[in-house]
Amino acid sequence: MAIICPTVLASTEHSFKEQMERVASFAHRVQIDLMDGEFAPHKSVGLDQVWWPAGVKADIHLMYAEPLAVIEDITNLKPHLLITHAEASGNFFELAQVLKNHDIKVGLAILKQTSVADIRPVIDELDHVLIFSGDLGSFGGHADMELLSKVQDLKNLKPELEVGWDGGINEHNITGLAQAGVDVLNVGGAIQRADNPAEAYARLEAMVEQNTNG
Repeated sequence: MAIICPTVLASTEHSFKEQMERVASFAHRVQIDLMDGEFAPHKSVGLDQVWWPAGVKADIHLMYAEPLAVIEDITNLKPHLLITHAEASGNFFELAQVLKNHDIKVGLAILKQTSVADIRPVIDELDHVLIFSGDLGSFGGHADMELLSKVQDLKNLKPELEVGWDGGINEHNITGLAQAGVDVLNVGGAIQRADNPAEAYARLEAMVEQNTNG
């Protein structure tokens, strides 16, 4: 069954704490979005301010222009998965090797304009590909369902690959995303901005479960 992964995206330490605590009681896995103010237009909390509760699996989505420049800070944090961008600079093979040496899964995000063919040379290094349909550095955005063709393209290249989706997930489209084969549904505003985040998460999870069992 597809996993619902609440997203934490904060520009201040206080906001980061609020968002993490908002989802910590029910989330089994979270995605922490980090931005350098260069690759993405906004700047998030720094790596020295990142934490997550014990027992929660944390993925870091690193929207940095130069991921290798902070790789030591990442390995010290020991996330479950690091997702960098195909459009970022640096030697991806070197970065992937460092992550593997530290038992951190290797992920790559692709923006709307980046094709699956563009990342084919590194597909053997990858555990996860994130299809990015949102706006860099902000909750919400539009779930461009035309990008779903990338899911099957990725699975054709590497059937065991975990495929994530980030951008615009809500109750109106989550079933379609799950039916198309998305494995990890990264949900930001639909949970963080809900009056009752736990109830919002439960509704989304029930929709995914119903789709799977149906």
